[in-house]
Amino acid sequence: MLSQYVERPFVPHTDPSRAPDPEALARIEAVLTGPGAPFAVVRAEHGPLVYANGPRTLREFVETTWAFGDQPFLISGERVVSYGEFFAAASSLARRLTESYGLRPGERAALAMRNHPEWQIAFWAVQLAGLVAVPLNTWWTEGEFGYALDDCEPTVLLVDAEQLPKVADRGRKAGARFVVFHGEGALPAGAEWYADLPEPDPAAAPPEVEIRPEDDATIIYTSGTTGRPKGAVATHLAQAGAALNPRYQAAASALGRGVVPGQGPAPVTLMTFPFFHVAAFTSLYAAMASGGTLVLMPKWDAGEALRLIGRHGVTHYAGVPATALQLLAAAERAGDGLEGLKGLNTGGAAAPPDLVARLTAQHGERIEPRNGYGLTETSGGVLANFGAAYRAYPDSAGTPTPVTEVRIAGPAGEALPDGETGELWLRGQSLVRGYWRDEAATAEAFTGGWFRTGDLAVVRDGRVAVVDRIKDMVIRGGENVYCVEVEAALHDHPEVEDAAVLGVPHPVLGEEVAAVVRVRPGSVVTAEALRAHVGRNLAAFKVPAHVLVTRKPLPRNATGKILKRELRGALQEYGREGEGEVEGKGEGEGEGLRAG
Repeated sequence: MLSQYVERPFVPHTDPSRAPDPEALARIEAVLTGPGAPFAVVRAEHGPLVYANGPRTLREFVETTWAFGDQPFLISGERVVSYGEFFAAASSLARRLTESYGLRPGERAALAMRNHPEWQIAFWAVQLAGLVAVPLNTWWTEGEFGYALDDCEPTVLLVDAEQLPKVADRGRKAGARFVVFHGEGALPAGAEWYADLPEPDPAAAPPEVEIRPEDDATIIYTSGTTGRPKGAVATHLAQAGAALNPRYQAAASALGRGVVPGQGPAPVTLMTFPFFHVAAFTSLYAAMASGGTLVLMPKWDAGEALRLIGRHGVTHYAGVPATALQLLAAAERAGDGLEGLKGLNTGGAAAPPDLVARLTAQHGERIEPRNGYGLTETSGGVLANFGAAYRAYPDSAGTPTPVTEVRIAGPAGEALPDGETGELWLRGQSLVRGYWRDEAATAEAFTGGWFRTGDLAVVRDGRVAVVDRIKDMVIRGGENVYCVEVEAALHDHPEVEDAAVLGVPHPVLGEEVAAVVRVRPGSVVTAEALRAHVGRNLAAFKVPAHVLVTRKPLPRNATGKILKRELRGALQEYGREGEGEVEGKGEGEGEGLRAG
């Protein structure tokens, strides 16, 4: 069926200002999603669209990767882990968790480590054991870790030695067990080194546990408008849908280029997303489904990325727009044509429109650009913009996957017609079921099965463009920074009378965190001192890069809400008029963008 379609492929326009043929795009979707097709879609009894075929749980998904055997899965430095080695190690650890520790399906297992191969072994061991994986942000402070651990109450923590000091006290008080990776020496009671465990048996199967599609698979923490983290809970069926979404997008891309999906060698992807970030799952699932290889980086460095791309024959790049821009700049400086690269995939933050223009100017149309839209609550990307469509519409987040429905909602939740701006609502297989132990937040975010994203968007000809955010949030290099959380930290300083935190444009990171702080009369506190105060309580990427100290009242409307739009324009004006002092840490390209 697919080969018959390829006899009359859609050929992308050579003029990037022209859109692809809508009829050809409709034919592609029809051939992939019709009855009996690889991505056939049905409507579930409870409402959302779901894939009719494919895995229903993450255990089903990962078990198929065993067939890739000796193909390389993870490359970290000089170390290469094949699919067979990975699956044997994950199965062995899963049996350790169930047989030795006595853990049962539904119990939580927290993960906190950098992008080591063992992160993937640990995550998939949790899935094979029927536990609920809770990936934690390794950039968090001890206090931030503590809040999440108190909330999810894990019975086991899978951590590297670097993160152990930040979680040890909370874990011990909760009576949790520890498996510690990458280190040596004495450990607290209830902990053991992963390196001391028995060698995995390649012939041994994972433990026999019952896992149902409706069972919880992951809890990934995000933050809401209250500034307190919320655990977004995805079922196995939701994560299975998330695993199929990038496969569909890859197939649609291949057909658009006149190629039968699945032909050619497996992709080799340079993975720069930290594994705890939901954007990483989209690239991870795509690689695992095709027997692809992930090349890992301990921290982001554009020059090192160029070296790895050349050494390992990397075909696809995956990272936030900030790192992609730095990669293109480094390649241009080095005269590196990135000859082996076939795809440049960005996510985690809105890509500046000039990214695809720079890519095309430097490399023509040989490297396919791809970006999209996804949230923790959607378990990864659910809108995608790639190839000629991306070049024609660089401001768009793309089109939805077959199991994702889009509504542009008005003030009363009514569906608005194409061309009108409203709140973006989403419904589909990969959406989370709600927030962990937070019925109020769940009820506020979900309406009749629809998730209210808090983003303002518009739909034209099936393409979604996100035009603004309702939620008070800054996305710095792919990391969400919630303004109220930073404002709370500033208000905790005894010399602060009022504070407003907002995002300001940054050419590489997309946005930087800025703060306007009104200090008490007679205060001599400096901007740098305020930054240091925030840094003692919050992760480094949340610390304002620019702080303006003023003695003037902050602008507010009649209801008392700070008018941040005025502050954005006033930041530079205040500095010129000498009404305050603007201090910051400078551009700091790449700071805080390490991969794990």
